[in-house]
Amino acid sequence: MLLLLPPSEGKAVPRRGRPLDLDALAHPELTATRAAVLDALIGLCREDPAGAVDVLGLGARGAEEVARNAALRAQPTAPASRIYTGVLYDHLDVEGLPAGAKRRASRRVLVFSALWGVLRLADRIPSYRLSAGARLPGLATPAAVWAPVLREALPADELCVDLRSGSYRSLWRPEAAPLVGVDVVREQAGRRTVVSHMAKATRGAVARALLVDDGRPPRTAEAVASRIEAAGWTVELGDADRAGRATLTVVERG
Repeated sequence: MLLLLPPSEGKAVPRRGRPLDLDALAHPELTATRAAVLDALIGLCREDPAGAVDVLGLGARGAEEVARNAALRAQPTAPASRIYTGVLYDHLDVEGLPAGAKRRASRRVLVFSALWGVLRLADRIPSYRLSAGARLPGLATPAAVWAPVLREALPADELCVDLRSGSYRSLWRPEAAPLVGVDVVREQAGRRTVVSHMAKATRGAVARALLVDDGRPPRTAEAVASRIEAAGWTVELGDADRAGRATLTVVERG
């Protein structure tokens, strides 16, 4: 079983640490594509800082983020598990996992990124800003850039629990293995709504529960639903489509 996570929009900025080494990241077959995307991002931020704020969809602190992007190859790095912050990662709490769950996280968690393609939690990266919705000058969309190379790099036959948001789901999907997408809704007075903040928190907590569970990894969507239900959530599993992809809805009541 693999757990597919998005990156976080907000990121910690390490004060010290060795600079980026692309060759040291997991899945070295992605190095050439990573270098091309990295160079395009650095070039944009160095040559057109004002335009970069718009292309990258940055806000009031855009100039600071652009300056950091422009120097990414020299910026200090830290493990991805410490760089990515925010609601999902707060509830996943990688650093607070028991030892066995940490080992499982190192094997099972894949973090998808418009800049790096895919990362393991131990991969050392600098703080950066590039979303899956941003198209860099001279490159295709992130999905078009990454989908072909990730298809070659990642396993096609292992059950995946997809905790990513929509734009990151487009970067890669397994071709031959079951995929369980996790959606979250709030039910109140018989009415269901989708709340983004709550969904991130629940997805992080679900990922943590699946890692803490020390039983044999589930191999079917039904087994994933049973594990999540056993951890205390109300779940509804939809029928799988022809490609073996099913949606599991976690229902929060309140």
